[in-house]
Amino acid sequence: MTAQPGTTRAVLALGANMGDRLAALQGAVDALAAADGVSVLAVSGVYSTDPVGGPQQDDFLNAAVLIDTDLTPHELLVLAHRIEADHHRTREVRWGPRTLDVDLIVMRTAEGEIVLDTEDLTLPHPRAYERAFVCVPWADVEPDADLPDLDAAGVLRTDLQLVIR
Repeated sequence: MTAQPGTTRAVLALGANMGDRLAALQGAVDALAAADGVSVLAVSGVYSTDPVGGPQQDDFLNAAVLIDTDLTPHELLVLAHRIEADHHRTREVRWGPRTLDVDLIVMRTAEGEIVLDTEDLTLPHPRAYERAFVCVPWADVEPDADLPDLDAAGVLRTDLQLVIR
């Protein structure tokens, strides 16, 4: 993933398991595409996945989006939270059901990967490489990404069902 000078390339993971899940994912993509300073480059297929951690809940739909942006990591986080709020996301139960989840996974400039560890944002995302529901859609939008061998880690790609390509 190489960004042009002056821009940052980013991967965002989308997930939803409440309400009209597919409409929420599409709404997030549309909101990203309409945002100042963001250019959507690719959108993955949509995958149906079992919830990981947290309470008993319905299955998720997950996707990934590859963007170029001139936003800082924290500005992109604010945008992600605004998009979630526009879809009535609440944060009452950790890893609980949600109408929409927009996670920043990785950001890179022409100089290399952005590494952050602040109170509200850690980049790269600390658990992304352990989760098939992030890595499989990510591989759709960025086939050359250096991603782990999920099958070797015991997380089978077959745990995900492609819903829409």
